[in-house]
Amino acid sequence: MNETIKLGLILFLITALSGGILAFSNEVTSVRIEEAERLADQIAKQETLPNGKIFEEIDEGLAETIIVDNPDIIEIFEGYDDDELVGYTFKMNANGYGGDIEFTVGISTEGKIMGIKILNHKETPGLGANATKPEFTESFRNKPVDQEVVSAREPAGDDEVQAITSATTTTEAIVSGVNVARQIYNETLSEQSN
Repeated sequence: MNETIKLGLILFLITALSGGILAFSNEVTSVRIEEAERLADQIAKQETLPNGKIFEEIDEGLAETIIVDNPDIIEIFEGYDDDELVGYTFKMNANGYGGDIEFTVGISTEGKIMGIKILNHKETPGLGANATKPEFTESFRNKPVDQEVVSAREPAGDDEVQAITSATTTTEAIVSGVNVARQIYNETLSEQSN
């Protein structure tokens, strides 16, 4: 029995020490992970709204009102070139085939979609994961916000973007998210741009 208590105490000490080391390393790395996520968000804003140099969150009250009615919107930022408002970035969450797809959409005050950037996804490699490829993301660039965006195998119209082959759910989730951002811009934010 004495031997059992001794082994139990040794096991407890090893477990407690391991837990302490893991907690410490989590604390150290969480700061770096947060900083990396912040930088990725900043880069996504700049890529999707190239004329924006400074990004500020929109009015808190307005953001709450918009997000309550549109839970797929995570955040909305205004983009400025010096003191001039040049557009908005929307961080969106769409429900793809493999899970949530987090992406950023940039819309200029001139009424154009300036780009999209996929931030995180769990889509199938070789299928839905192709949403990160330029063939798909670039097809959104310069689309007018006064028309609903639709996907097509061979886009020809101003409102059509490239569909991802064999990844209809992924394509439609992102297109739907872009259309939500487009609708919010048209109904709420375009008035503030003028």
